[in-house]
Amino acid sequence: MEFKNNFGFGCMRLPMKNEEVDLQEFSKMVDIFMENGFNYFDTAHGYIKGKSETAIKECLTKRYKREDYILVDKISGWFFKKEEDIDPYFNEMLEKTGVDYFDILLMHTQNRKNYDHFKECRAYEKAFEYKEKGLTKMVGISFHDSPEFLDKILTEYPQIEVVQIQFNYLDTDNPSVESLGCYEVCLKHNKPVIVMEPVKGGRLVNINDEAKEIFSAVSGMSPASYAIRYAAGFENVKMVLSGMSNVEQMLDNISFMKDFKPLNERELKAIADVKEIINKTEQVPCTSCLYCVQSCPKKINIPKIFEAYNKELKGENGMLLYVETTKNSQKASECIKCGKCEFECPQFIDIRRFLNKSKEIFE
Repeated sequence: MEFKNNFGFGCMRLPMKNEEVDLQEFSKMVDIFMENGFNYFDTAHGYIKGKSETAIKECLTKRYKREDYILVDKISGWFFKKEEDIDPYFNEMLEKTGVDYFDILLMHTQNRKNYDHFKECRAYEKAFEYKEKGLTKMVGISFHDSPEFLDKILTEYPQIEVVQIQFNYLDTDNPSVESLGCYEVCLKHNKPVIVMEPVKGGRLVNINDEAKEIFSAVSGMSPASYAIRYAAGFENVKMVLSGMSNVEQMLDNISFMKDFKPLNERELKAIADVKEIINKTEQVPCTSCLYCVQSCPKKINIPKIFEAYNKELKGENGMLLYVETTKNSQKASECIKCGKCEFECPQFIDIRRFLNKSKEIFE
């Protein structure tokens, strides 16, 4: 499949009005995105509690011709217990997004904790059958684990056509992510790479003043521009996704991706300096994917609590965010230490330990 460009719309963090997607704002963003020559949209059945798919139907697929956009969806292990569950689940994905086929179908969040479940239920084989039937044009994986485990999957399933990995300047040598190692495994198997989390759930945008000053001294471009262009500059990266939640973010992203230019040596040096600062001050590598919240029996807003924790470490007022976050939801101290959140966490964060640290700081 040929992509028009190397920049895609990740639909996990859409504009919201309270608990609902702001369809008017999202439609406006879709129009701006398409008018500027971009057409790649990425979603999953569980994003925003299923509301991402239905928002795409209302704001994209009902309003544009099918051949004008590329739509990616994912088979997630949370929604099937046996092979017989996959067909109705997949048909629901098609119905909710309003299409007859997907351009790319990914096995979602593949790692050593869920891979056996996908194999036992023949999820990969079902995806390849969907391709034969014309229900998807390509089959790939969305991956969160070690380079060695990625090598195992690509060896066992050489039919996989594309790999989506977490890739950003903070995680290239992060031992819990090893994104550069995963990238090199994709090269070994001759698989094109799609990048998710180039700004690490906003952590590479919401940097402290010292880090911002380093970027400002080089250019007037935003912190997001450095992060996204860093990922897009690797030769085998064919698409970089950005989860944009308002028009301002989209316009900023388009400003540097419409006429994409890789980072120069001065910009790369600035990134190295900023990376050093971030690694000194922020300790919870949360990307706010919300998978932990979906599995938490107490429904603790773990990502927001960790955001408050990180703010406190940076010398900002994390207490204010913590109080606001826990006003209508559970506090860190409500954790029952069941470990379900850690099983689902693609970042392999020691969530229970950091919730306890948050309790000590804020409560």
